[in-house]
This record gives sequence, C-alpha cells and structure tokens, in this order.
Amino acid sequence: MANTENTKETNRLDDERRVRVLSPGMLVFKRFTRNRLAVLGTIIIVLMFIFSFIGGAISPYEENQVFRTTTMESKAYAGVRENTDFLYTDAPGKELPKLAKTQAILAINNGEESFVSQDVTYNLIKESDEFYRVVEMSPVATVTTLGNVASFSSVDGAEISDAVKEAFSQAQKDGETSFKVEGTDYYISGSGRNVTIAVTQDLCMINKLIFSPYSAETTLDYNFQVAAERAMEHGKTEFTVDGVDYKADIDEKTSSAIFYKVEGGQETEYAMASHFTVNPVSSDVFLSIEFKDRVQEAVKNNESSFVFADANGTEAEYTVERNNNEYTIKTMKEIQVNSNYESPSAAHWLGTDGNGMDILTRLMYGGRISLLIGFLVVILSALIGVVLGGLAGYFGKWLDNLIMRLVDVFNCIPAMPVYLILGSIMDFAKIDPRLRIWLLMVILSVLSWPSIARLTRGQILSLREQEFMVATEATGIRVSKRIFKHLIPNVMPQLIVSCTMSLGSVILMEATLSFLGLGVKFPYASWGNMITAVNDLYVLKTYWFVWIPAGICIVLTVLGFNFIGDGLRDAYDPKMKR
Repeated sequence: MANTENTKETNRLDDERRVRVLSPGMLVFKRFTRNRLAVLGTIIIVLMFIFSFIGGAISPYEENQVFRTTTMESKAYAGVRENTDFLYTDAPGKELPKLAKTQAILAINNGEESFVSQDVTYNLIKESDEFYRVVEMSPVATVTTLGNVASFSSVDGAEISDAVKEAFSQAQKDGETSFKVEGTDYYISGSGRNVTIAVTQDLCMINKLIFSPYSAETTLDYNFQVAAERAMEHGKTEFTVDGVDYKADIDEKTSSAIFYKVEGGQETEYAMASHFTVNPVSSDVFLSIEFKDRVQEAVKNNESSFVFADANGTEAEYTVERNNNEYTIKTMKEIQVNSNYESPSAAHWLGTDGNGMDILTRLMYGGRISLLIGFLVVILSALIGVVLGGLAGYFGKWLDNLIMRLVDVFNCIPAMPVYLILGSIMDFAKIDPRLRIWLLMVILSVLSWPSIARLTRGQILSLREQEFMVATEATGIRVSKRIFKHLIPNVMPQLIVSCTMSLGSVILMEATLSFLGLGVKFPYASWGNMITAVNDLYVLKTYWFVWIPAGICIVLTVLGFNFIGDGLRDAYDPKMKR
C-alpha cells in the first residue's frame, strides 16, 4: 500500500522534478552536455575569450609596443669622391649669376680671357690650369717700359701713387701678374713694353680643390682660399692673409696640402685642401683633417681597411668600399635596432615579430578583434536576415518574390572580387585602420545575410499555417507580434545552430582578408594579419613562432565554434543523429 502511494506521489503532474525533466531548455542543455565534443568546443571558446580579453588587460606590454636592443653593425660613416669638376666660391658680398658661371666654364674650355653674360663683360684671371678668378677690371694706367725705365700714364684721370709704382716694379721682377697695395688688388695684362694696370674686384673663384676646416667652428673665407691655392701653385710654404701668417705643408704627389695658422710662434692646424671630398654620412658628425688625410691615403693606396684613432685615442677599424669613382667608408657602430624575430624567452614567451612587438600580447589583442568581428558580423547578418526572411515568409506573394529575388542577387555577387575592390578603395582613400575594422564588419554582414533570410523564410512558411498561428489570428493579435513573438521564437533553435556554425566561417574569412592585406591593417593586430609573415619563405622556415601560434588560435577557435554548432544541432533535434 505504501509503495502505491509513493508511486502516485512520484507521478503527480505538479511534481517539481517532473517539471524540471519536461523543461525543453533543460532537455536541450542535458543533450548538449552529453556531447563531449560540444563541451570541448565550449571550453575552447571560453578559454579563447579569457585569453583575448582578460589576458590582454593583464599583459605588461601594449599592443603596439616596440622593443629595441643594441647591436654592432657595419654602418656607412663617410663618403669619398675624387673631384674632377670645377667648383664655384663667390667673393664676400658678391654673387655671380648661375648663367655667368656656366659661361665662365665655356670660356675656360675655349682658352678665353673674358666673356659676356647678359650684356655684362667679365674677365677671367688664370692662376693655374685648375684655378681661375672671375673679376671685374677697371684700367687705371698704362705702362711703357724702355730699358729699366717705366713710364706710367693714368687712364681716366686715375691717380697712380708711388706705392703702386713700386709694387708694379716688384711684381714685374717676380714674374707676378697681380699685386696688392693698401687692400686694393691690381692686375697686369699685356706683354712686352706696353702693359696695362687695372684695378680688379673679385666676383668668384673657380677651382677644383676642396678646402676643409680643421674644426667645426672654423669658417674658411674667400681671401684665405685664394691665397692658399696661390701658395700651392707656386710652392710657397708661407703666406699672409689679412695680417695673419700661415704655413703650408704641401704634398705634391697627391696635390693636397695642410695649412697651419701661426700665432705667437705657435702653429695650429687650420685647414686642408685636396681633390677629394670626404663628407660624413650623418650631419652631426665632424670629420677631422687627420681622418680625411688618412682616408685619402687609404684610397690612394687601394687599402681595403685601415685603423684610425680619434682625439680621445680610441681606435676603430674602417673599411673602404669602392663604387666607380666614389668610395664609402664604413665602421662598426653600436646602434639601437628593433628586436625583430627574437626567439621565445622569459621576457617574451612567444618571441617578437618582424616589427619588434611581443607576439603573445598581439595574439591577445588580435583575438579580441577576430572574435569581435565574428560575433558582430553574425549578429548584424542575423538581424537583417531574420527581419527580411520573416516578412517574406509571413506575407508571401509579391513581397516574398521581391525579397527572394534580392537574396538571389546577393547570392550571385562574387564575394572575393568585391572584397578586393573595396579593400583597394579603402587603401586609396587611406581609411583609418580603426574605422576600417568597422567597415569590414559592415561589408561582411551585408554579404552574409541571404542564407539566414532563406532559412527564416522556409521555417516560417511551415509554421504560419499551424493551429497556434490560427489562434493568434482569431484572437486579433497584430501582425508584428505574430511574427516576432510567435513565429521567430520557434525559428530560433535553427537560427542559433546556423549562426554558431557560421561564426567559424566569418573568422576564417576575416583571417583570409587580413592575410591578403584587405582586412585589419597594421598597427592593429588580428590573427589573420599576424600570419602574413608566411609570405616570406625564410621567415616561414626559420621563425616558426611568428605565425604558428596565430594559426593554432584560428584553428582552435573555428573548431570550437563548429563543435558547439554540431552539439546544438543534435541537442535541438536528436533525431538527426539516427
């Protein structure tokens, strides 16, 4: 008798345990949890969310943080070129026009002593085959010499002082063609008994020698360069410019010279002249004359390398690389570079990528974008598909035909060419990388909704004629409520399964587009653009840690969503497994 009462007590309809067993949600949940692959997929997706969103928040590094290190690398230090062209140096306060400089070279090549440019006559004073001065001349006197007696006749009333006459006589004895008196330059033209003395005003110096100061604070003026080149031409080891004495150490073999400034009996290195230009690669580096002289010696002797000690006595080795008439001087320097392709270590568990960024951190942030794109695209495409599919399935007739033809049109659009075109347009328009992510979501959503709309329409077509829908119509429930409160909820199981399984496809599509350079752009990370490194065969074979982790994340995430989708499908409709 007691057993009968217990049985009746168990089989009562209001029994809490029986209600729990009969709950559809609980039935689906229990079926889902019995599927080991579905549970495994759920665990994978949960771990991916924790890894991406929580891991990125607690990571000590930023998404775009670049790590740098120091290394020794052979870097270009100076450039050397042997000058064979004429150079121009304007006199103080003067500027010879560019056209006049060009015509001066033509006059030099033709052996002319003067030339005309823009109706202005210029005179060329030849100091040597590689040294000319462009001057303006104003004749002041003519000189007729008979025996040892010189007769001076002024031109245009110019006054000829005794100092000018004495200086002229001394220049004639020394074989000079010019002299200076009281700061004024005079030039002797003509030959034989009759010559002309003219006052000259320098406009420009044309030469092939290159003058370099000894220190960065020194500026070599025009008068010094003219006097220094004259000294080299005549082999003079001493000369005076503007009251300052200089000495010259001339190397006739290399046609170069080092000049010393003499003050108070002390000689200090002042400048260097040679046919070689030795310029530093970096603008903040000053090359000493000793270094330039050593470089010229190495070039002349065809040395491939040399050792030079700086002012502090620190020695460094320099290599000489030749390219036709130009040379590059290189030396080993300690420089800061990005820690590109650094192997996994305690500081960087998965190493660094080709930009010196921590791969593990970028995997976390890349997971955020890939998962975010996947979910938002599925949600947007589901909203569009459910609304249009629901309207088409419920109302039918012309609206159904219109929406279904629209679905056919979208199904006929080749997706990949569209992505290529839109990606090129965004590249051309230089769209901001963050805005590009949102545009990518919209594009993927617009091209993904037709399948959901077709599924929703098919389900509603089979449900709208059933008894519960007749009851809603009989009770006067408005149309929108019938569709979205009574029909759509009955379609949700199929929609959930479809959306869950399409999440993996969306993530794969985003990864493909990012790999092709059409999706998420640097500096933002996604799993797709992180594996673009496999475009380089060397990176593919050597630096496995750059692309394999991102590939594993993509595979696991897609598998996880597919397992969940399969599990939901079996849980909602267990007959499909039979």
